Amino acid sequence: MSSTKRICLWSGPRNISTALMYSFAQRTDTTVFDEPLYAHYLSSSNANEYHPGAEDILKDQENNGGKVLEMMMGKHESPVVFFKNMTHHLLNLDRTFMKDAINVILTRDPVEMLPSFDKVIENPSMDDVGYSLHIDLVSYFKENGITPIVLDAKQVLLNPEMALKKLCVQADIPFQESMLSWSPGARKEDGIWAEYWYDSVHKSKGFMEYRPKTNTFPEHLKPLLEDCKICYQQLIALSQ
Repeated sequence: MSSTKRICLWSGPRNISTALMYSFAQRTDTTVFDEPLYAHYLSSSNANEYHPGAEDILKDQENNGGKVLEMMMGKHESPVVFFKNMTHHLLNLDRTFMKDAINVILTRDPVEMLPSFDKVIENPSMDDVGYSLHIDLVSYFKENGITPIVLDAKQVLLNPEMALKKLCVQADIPFQESMLSWSPGARKEDGIWAEYWYDSVHKSKGFMEYRPKTNTFPEHLKPLLEDCKICYQQLIALSQ
């Protein structure tokens, strides 16, 4: 059990986290889990009032975050286990398990991320989008001698092979060419919320080509954007 590589991805929403999960699912040595703490988050906050499919998620998943962490850190058959998580799902949980995991923070330019998220959940708050929580997480890692891996979604899309090879080196696992592509459509590991969030990735065969956003940035999101930019720049500095 101690030899198991547990990769915990800590992402904000709309950050190619599902594509990364699909990428790791192609490995011959890896089992993937899709947002195992989602129901814990919904049952511990008022997010259940506005997240699409919340009632079904609460029925489908374990609501007790402590029990979920026991599962994550328990015995697994595969030598590598990949947990796709949202950072804001870490509500009121003991984080000491992180010292025994490979922690990967995934971020994205808020200029591109916020309008995408706003299409599903209107007028999001900082708590919804995860940027300040990523900074809190970085502080926790620093205080506890944990070195995270920081990924920027744009850099992954610009050169998926180079980004994944670097990630595999940092995680001390061999790179597998199969990580670069997958069959379009849903996966058995998809969370029950896939119908609301995964339309684009279900149409994909691999990491999509990066294309800068050209639409005018929504006026109502500009105050949140300024706060998110500050956090994003701090995260980017750690990804170099």
